[in-house]
Amino acid sequence: MAIDLIPYDEFSYFADNASEHGIPYEVPPVVRREMVQLSDGRQLSALVWGTTEPEVIFIHGGAQNAHTWDTVMLSLGRPGIAIDLPGHGHSGPPAGATTDVRRNAADVMETIDELAPLAPMLVGMSLGGLTSFALIDAHPDHFDTVLIVDITPSVKRENAEHIAAFVNGPTSFDSFDELLERTMEFNPTRSESSLRRGILHNAEQRSDGSWVWRHAKHRVFDNPDAAAEEPVEETRDYHKLWSGAEEHRGRLVLARGLRSNSVVTDDQVDELRQRRPDVIIENFAEAGHSIQGDMPVELAGLIATELDRVVELELP
Repeated sequence: MAIDLIPYDEFSYFADNASEHGIPYEVPPVVRREMVQLSDGRQLSALVWGTTEPEVIFIHGGAQNAHTWDTVMLSLGRPGIAIDLPGHGHSGPPAGATTDVRRNAADVMETIDELAPLAPMLVGMSLGGLTSFALIDAHPDHFDTVLIVDITPSVKRENAEHIAAFVNGPTSFDSFDELLERTMEFNPTRSESSLRRGILHNAEQRSDGSWVWRHAKHRVFDNPDAAAEEPVEETRDYHKLWSGAEEHRGRLVLARGLRSNSVVTDDQVDELRQRRPDVIIENFAEAGHSIQGDMPVELAGLIATELDRVVELELP
């Protein structure tokens, strides 16, 4: 029996993103996918927005991909890149575990050197935020501004149990509707249309009609060593990343969701302020952990303000 495969064009949904959030949309944005060959032969993939020198670099969270930033980029209207972490999206497998943020950081830095070496701003969410802490630990002078989205190195397993439950669930689904139902169950504040788009970006349909997560596919099938690791939940070395916050010589901003599914607690904010008294805390009252999904236009506004500040500093 022939199976009806759902067509997928990753660049065909931007008008839907814009319409859902009231973003003016006259012509499609200029976006291309680039594959960067890493020094060990693996590849990392990235979406490059615009035709001029990128101003901002985005790193997504665990079990997400570069398209999680689409609505933010449409609202922002500035050139930038969004990187697929190892074992996610269109990137190749990780060198080890997908949660090894220092290895992630090394891979991401190779990609930045190739695609956006002069970008003054780094934005990292969740696992991407922890990767960002590792990046500024290794390169404390490289980024003028680092915006961390709803994570600190003191993240506790119990605060992320709802995320782990979703990520560690089935890796294969018999139908798109089955996958959508589970995704809606774990994301009750998001619209069905946005979750449909997210699934199409983050999952693949097999020839038999079943669906598999892109990140799970890499973890399970391409890298047996990484499959043995606990995705999202493992935090054993994350506390050491505080050195990145302390050593970074640029501006540090934390965007914190205030809804119950945020993973940042008051005591983590207090610790961040103790370690970085100059940190800027921006609260998003109607957002949870994925601020880029819940309040993308407002997050883009914060990023634009920070980029404008960098431009003003560089003016003669």
